[in-house]
Amino acid sequence: MLKIKQFVFNPFDENTYLIVDNDTLKAAVVDPGMFTDRDLLVFDDFIRLNKIKLVQVINTHMHVDHCFGDNYVRDKYGVKVSAHLGDDFYAAAMEQQAARFGMVRHMKPVMIDCPLDDGDTIIIGRSTIHVLHVPGHSPGGIALYDKEDGWVITGDSLFRGSIGRTDFEGGSMSQLINAARTKLLTLPDDTVVYPGHGPSTTVGQEKKSNPYLQ
Repeated sequence: MLKIKQFVFNPFDENTYLIVDNDTLKAAVVDPGMFTDRDLLVFDDFIRLNKIKLVQVINTHMHVDHCFGDNYVRDKYGVKVSAHLGDDFYAAAMEQQAARFGMVRHMKPVMIDCPLDDGDTIIIGRSTIHVLHVPGHSPGGIALYDKEDGWVITGDSLFRGSIGRTDFEGGSMSQLINAARTKLLTLPDDTVVYPGHGPSTTVGQEKKSNPYLQ
């Protein structure tokens, strides 16, 4: 069984998730958005105090607010970064992305060590996560679906009552709506949705009331 720990980091109030296998304490961090020294301390203390064995970084997409902590985690914990290669051009331009938001911050490019694509599986401890390609917010957007425990991490593809913006390079509103309808809303209604920003929801709730997906 996998459990989810949610953190909220950086000026964008981005949701960083830690997926932990209860049996082995092996874990993956999804979208590490640690921005300040305090963010890093909160994250590191949780790992240390709970004796978690961090085994990988997974990015739902490579927009800068979801990647502030990628290189820190890779270097400190000796793990690799997994993401879709459709966002490789974003991964190579972290500092430029930050500058677009008025942030003067030195950031190295992020290397995607382990490419992910639709239909791939990720093993964390004794559990399996399924990769769903959900492009539109970014070309390489993915969601992470845990069928056994009934949840999906959607990045910025699906929020409570909304969907991600599509005005960044490589974005497409029609592509995002189609992907959300065919890849996410086809999951069981009671599937818990953990988005990249804001509160959780369920697939059933979004099917009923999300104005973008009716």
